[in-house]
Amino acid sequence: MLRSISRTRLSGLGQLPRHLTVNVSRRRSLTYDSTLKHLKIGSHTRATTNARESLEWGTKVVGGVTPGREGEHLGLPVLPSVRKAMEILKPDATGIYVAAHQAAGAIEEAIEAEVPLIVAVAEHIPLHDILRIHSILKTQSTCRLVGANSPGIISAVGKCRIGFQPLPCFEPGRIGILARSGTLSYETAASTLRSGLGQTMCIGVGGDILPGTSVKEGLQILVEDTGTEGIALIGEIGGDAELEAADWIREYRATTANPKPIAALIGGVKAVPGRIMGHSGAFALPGEPSALDKIEALKGAGAAIVNHPSRFGPVLKSMLAGSTPTGAGVTASGDTSQRRGMHTIARRSVPVRLALRKGVSSQKRTLYIAQGAAFDLLRQYGVSITEKANPVAQKLLAVTVNRSTRSPCVIASPSSDASAAAKFDFAYSTRGNPDIPTAAIAQHMGLDAPSIDSLRQVINALTAIFTEKEAFLLSTRVVAGNADHRVELAAARFGFDDAAFRSCGRQTDVHALRDAAAEDAAEVSAEKDGIVYVKLEDGDIGTLVNGAGLAMNTVDALADAGGRAANFLDTGGKATSETVKRSFEVILTDPRVKCIFVNIFGGLTRGDMIARGVVLAFRDLQMSVPVVVRIRGTNEKEGQRIIAESGLPLFAYDDFDEAAAKAIELAKEGLHL
Repeated sequence: MLRSISRTRLSGLGQLPRHLTVNVSRRRSLTYDSTLKHLKIGSHTRATTNARESLEWGTKVVGGVTPGREGEHLGLPVLPSVRKAMEILKPDATGIYVAAHQAAGAIEEAIEAEVPLIVAVAEHIPLHDILRIHSILKTQSTCRLVGANSPGIISAVGKCRIGFQPLPCFEPGRIGILARSGTLSYETAASTLRSGLGQTMCIGVGGDILPGTSVKEGLQILVEDTGTEGIALIGEIGGDAELEAADWIREYRATTANPKPIAALIGGVKAVPGRIMGHSGAFALPGEPSALDKIEALKGAGAAIVNHPSRFGPVLKSMLAGSTPTGAGVTASGDTSQRRGMHTIARRSVPVRLALRKGVSSQKRTLYIAQGAAFDLLRQYGVSITEKANPVAQKLLAVTVNRSTRSPCVIASPSSDASAAAKFDFAYSTRGNPDIPTAAIAQHMGLDAPSIDSLRQVINALTAIFTEKEAFLLSTRVVAGNADHRVELAAARFGFDDAAFRSCGRQTDVHALRDAAAEDAAEVSAEKDGIVYVKLEDGDIGTLVNGAGLAMNTVDALADAGGRAANFLDTGGKATSETVKRSFEVILTDPRVKCIFVNIFGGLTRGDMIARGVVLAFRDLQMSVPVVVRIRGTNEKEGQRIIAESGLPLFAYDDFDEAAAKAIELAKEGLHL
């Protein structure tokens, strides 16, 4: 029987409980990989954001943790620490629902208490806090982490929810869902319901830069689950996870007599290079694949590709029936194959200018500083700078994270082309210089032996800045070969994790280097209201969406339908009436916008509340631009009714294709009301 400790607010206690706990198995193994079995939750497990709702659904919650306090809530014990909860309740899993500045400490507490499954839902946990967590996880074989920035994990068959997924979307069935996006996973679940398929389990890998469970690992669990007959995979821009999954799928299909059908969606085809698209991990580091690369890899491995989550249900139903899926927005699996070397970064040429683009760019999780400021910082660490180097002689040298190994790494190339680069991992530590194979790096870069000491000095300076200033990317171009064999920096683009400042108040000196005046005024203004807004080139349809994954997909699917989005806008997973109004104001600052497309999936957000917000905003702002509203999910019919009966020039739909077609039509007409 499973036990669960809740980290949700326990009404009447006045404090946020620290954990929600659940029960699986407890055998020790040798590595973190051996903890994968703890993802197999079911009727023997439990946990969730809302303890009352989860209990009513069937999750076996056994108690909660509120630091330093003991008591009772909903007839269950509330204990003062996770360690005491483990001693008394012996749970199998814990859900962590505290804010980002508390989350890392709570995860560490759960690891120390040896809770088998730890689910972290918070977003904006500082990257270097997560790096420290992974350095701890690698030393043990008891605890498995899901998240961060994850909606959690849910078993529809076993009635166990550890997270905050909207329960109306989930009913026992045949499809396993694996997703980096919460909103896209909810709409996928709803699509399987409409197709009469239902779900077995949904694993929210999450949108963090370094999630505790990878896409490939989630696939392994769903393939091993005997009740899962088909799989929906939802990925996005950022990292190599989907390519690793494609390699795994190819091998699985080649060695299995009757492989389970897999359909996939990748968000971020139209993502702006160098920008964070909502999720902290939704951006490409030097040499990482594009969304199109991931699509081609998955298609070549045998997965069917869909361009919108509403298509998952019909496509998987067709595949389970033995038919080849067809129709708009669907691509059947192909025969193409992508071979990937173990150590090389990419298969295509990625000029380093993408990583060293001049100018200041900021988006929610990151802060890029101007090259002059980066040079000033480097000089403080004793690094030589030259601004007269021949671009042909420049070589890529960067310090960032290896998402595959969940470690910091050095990226080095014999040229300025990232496709020729290699990654060299090092252990995360804030004490002293890490043990880095400088000689091997020098050899790969084509530097002579006398340059090794100078290269070591540069690398030590970069790794020190990386850890001390909490950077996520320090990308440089270096030159060598002068008479004294000194390695000098010719260009630099430094990106720092803004969450360290916003969530924890750290790195104020780095944050002070931000030049908001050099950024787009509308983007900066939206950021103050918690709205992620990114302008796109050559668009005329404003988009307003709840959830980063759904927002990326809306831009992509509009393009597939022949439209052009003017922006990416994520209101956040819990859009409110006020947020909708503020989003309209931001979108309307762009004179190119001829129509606004509101695409809301009501998971945590109710469709009727969004509809009222749209109506109020339209009236208050006296809008002259037509608005198309697509509402699905919770209270969708009521939301559509409110729009239809408003008496305003609002166009309500539940089908994405119909809504997109109308938005494109109105944008082409360019009518003002």
